[in-house]
Amino acid sequence: MVEDGLGDLVAKGLGSGLLSFSTDLASAVAEVEAVLLCLPTPTAADGSTDLAVLEEVCVELGSLLETGTTVVVRSTVPVGTTRRLPEMMGRSDLPVVANPEFLREGTAVSDFLGPDRIVVGSDDRDAAAFVAGFYEALDVPKVVTDPSAAEMIKYASNAYLVTRLSFINSIAAVCEGLDADIDAVVEGLGLDHRIGSAYLRPGPGWGGSCFPKDTRSLVDSARRGGYEFRFLEAAITANEEQFDRVVAKVEATVEGGISGRCVAVWGLTFKAGTDDHRDSPAVAVIERMMVAGARVRAYDPTVASRSEALPEGLEICADPVEACRGADGLVILTEWPEFAEVDPGAVSAVLEVASVVDTRGVIDRKRWTSAGFGVESIGR
Repeated sequence: MVEDGLGDLVAKGLGSGLLSFSTDLASAVAEVEAVLLCLPTPTAADGSTDLAVLEEVCVELGSLLETGTTVVVRSTVPVGTTRRLPEMMGRSDLPVVANPEFLREGTAVSDFLGPDRIVVGSDDRDAAAFVAGFYEALDVPKVVTDPSAAEMIKYASNAYLVTRLSFINSIAAVCEGLDADIDAVVEGLGLDHRIGSAYLRPGPGWGGSCFPKDTRSLVDSARRGGYEFRFLEAAITANEEQFDRVVAKVEATVEGGISGRCVAVWGLTFKAGTDDHRDSPAVAVIERMMVAGARVRAYDPTVASRSEALPEGLEICADPVEACRGADGLVILTEWPEFAEVDPGAVSAVLEVASVVDTRGVIDRKRWTSAGFGVESIGR
């Protein structure tokens, strides 16, 4: 796993005896004051949240926990789930607390140690105070509320962020049509104190292990609550369209289209600083190019070979220049900093056509155009 600072933190915990691991649930929860549930909650086929793993663990915990043990839900779960835990466990003597995490992959350690806020939700005031006390050393705002509000805060946060990303990608599309520079637009937007600059960087689309599943889950939950969340649905649709727009850009740079041609790709993970390519926009774009008949050769610093999670037929290369050998064009889909250091001359020597679609704004445009490349980007 690629997670900055995690290895050192685990080693320190093991060395001090404060951290241990076990595959035996009964011994792991013996004589504890609290159990934190950090379990996967993937999207089901119908767009709802699959709580099977959570429910299975709760059933097992129900027969193991001592009276009064606090059960804390860290997983992202639909509103109302925390209040259902006593029913899942078959116990009414275990206080339950919603304590959603707000960690970004690649920076999870620093996010945990320096959060924007702590959210705790429970119908049991003492249990809420107990869990809030976990974070006593952190001088940050602490929101103590009911469990449903705590669960909704997590979904609302992610939903808002994806709408910003879809918005800026849509603005970038408008900029392209009207010959406006998206970089200047983003700078001007971000300087407005009401808006700020976070999550206003255009790219190939948004993805990852949280945003897609959480937005689909919120849309499903809203529908079950009697509301059609068309605003969020539009952000999801705009994101799917962004994948298609990137493929169209690549098509336009390869004379005659990409069917039967080879395209080089740099980046497979959904963002730099992680080895996670679940619901990655890079993979979404690659899949679309392959459906259009392209052969794709890819490089990513964290991917050594093709896994089942990657498209069948995708060729994985050992370095970025090798990925370009014999290809009819290059697409940069993840913002790994090392891509900016690659010599464009070395790339030009092995590419059939000196063209690059930089969806992340990674490379120095002037440097690459000086080397004879045609450079396409998002919003320019």
